[in-house]
Amino acid sequence: MDIGSQERLLGGEAEDSSNMRERICTESKKIWRIAVPAILSRVALLGTWMVTQAFIGHIGEVQFAAYAMVQAVLQRFAIGITLGMSSATETLCGQAFGAKQYHMMGIYLQRSWIINIVITTILLPLFFFATPILRLLGEDEDIASQANTLALWCIPQLYSLIFSTTIQMYLQAQLKNFILIFITLTAFLLQILLSWLFVDVFDYGVSGAMGALSLSNLVLVLGEFVYVLGWCPETWRGFTKAAFYDIFPVLKLSVSSGLMICLELWYSSVLVLLAGYMKNATIAISTFSICLNVITCEMMIGLGFLVTASVRVSNELGAGNTKAAKFAVKVILSTSICVGLLFSVLCFIFSSQISYIFSTSEAIAKSVSSLRTLLAISVFLNGVQPVLSGVAVGAGWQSVVAFINIGSYYVIGIPVGALLGYVAHMQVMGIWVGMIFGVATQTFVLLYMTWKTDWEEQVTNTSERLNRWLLKPSEEAINSQSHTSEA
Repeated sequence: MDIGSQERLLGGEAEDSSNMRERICTESKKIWRIAVPAILSRVALLGTWMVTQAFIGHIGEVQFAAYAMVQAVLQRFAIGITLGMSSATETLCGQAFGAKQYHMMGIYLQRSWIINIVITTILLPLFFFATPILRLLGEDEDIASQANTLALWCIPQLYSLIFSTTIQMYLQAQLKNFILIFITLTAFLLQILLSWLFVDVFDYGVSGAMGALSLSNLVLVLGEFVYVLGWCPETWRGFTKAAFYDIFPVLKLSVSSGLMICLELWYSSVLVLLAGYMKNATIAISTFSICLNVITCEMMIGLGFLVTASVRVSNELGAGNTKAAKFAVKVILSTSICVGLLFSVLCFIFSSQISYIFSTSEAIAKSVSSLRTLLAISVFLNGVQPVLSGVAVGAGWQSVVAFINIGSYYVIGIPVGALLGYVAHMQVMGIWVGMIFGVATQTFVLLYMTWKTDWEEQVTNTSERLNRWLLKPSEEAINSQSHTSEA
């Protein structure tokens, strides 16, 4: 090869390298524009729950364990269903925005409300009979007897979450993210003030802590409603009867979405139940609950990347840009791996100090500290896994991922945890190892699935779905006319 050819080759490589850096920078800006507001709003929302748990934890160990049990078993069960079914809104709104079918986004949002309100109402008996249910499950009597009051206070949260989570998905799909930071931070600061007033000043105890949480959630929902009604003219055109059209095909996607998310959230609930059968149930449940809270807090960052992956993938698939969708997945996944590694190291270093946020018990602090290696591994995996779930939500793969979750969590994770915890007498540590096995299995399977995906086929599937459910603006306006569906 002559000198001129070598120079042209090197020049071409330098140009390709420069173009790649520019593409990465451009995609990173898009990612962080979505991720930062999504992370901050979710951290603030989680903060309201953690503030409640912290105040209850300083009231008493039994009350803390009872709240942890209600939160991990009953509330997580119900929220898993409604939050999971709401992820269909994320898929449809993201793809509709990419396809410039803006008027359909408000219709998809209202359909989600209809479906989730009905499902949540069906689940209410679980909260009315919390104490008998926990007794039936063989939980500690002191913990079960405290659970009923706490469970009733969770009901307002269930309904507020229907609206707050779906509106967040609707706004994020159209890149209106920064308003969510203001609204959620306002609710979080109000939660701290009200918790201090109701618990420390007025001494209302557990009811005061739960009441403060309900009021802050109400402020969050009202703030989101005001913004949607006043500042989303293209995507929100008022309440419409069109929301009742095509309910069943949307319900089918919602059920698949719900099953996918539920199986993930219920996984940790089952592990908390297993911890409740240990010899010292109060310490075991409290330890597990604190570690789960740490993971959940870090997972809010992961969920921010989940939202980012879902929005970027769904927008690009809706617009028919396969290469852009693939490139976005690579950049988001690389970023989340770096962030997960950072928080994993921090959790390992500061594990002994973490428990004092929630409880003053030395026994609980010692138990949490003994799990720091496993906690660090879990934090890393849970920083990566949500991105892959976000890709699945953005592409509409919920039904396939549901089967993956069954195999990873319930065929591998829980049996391994039960064997190590009870047969091998590793107690809470054994259950935790089982959890890691399940999450790791799911992560690697989703990674392989994403790598092998035919993105051209995904664009075709997206286009077919959107066109099948599309209502033209004129059809939406004529609500009184009959409607036929091909779905």
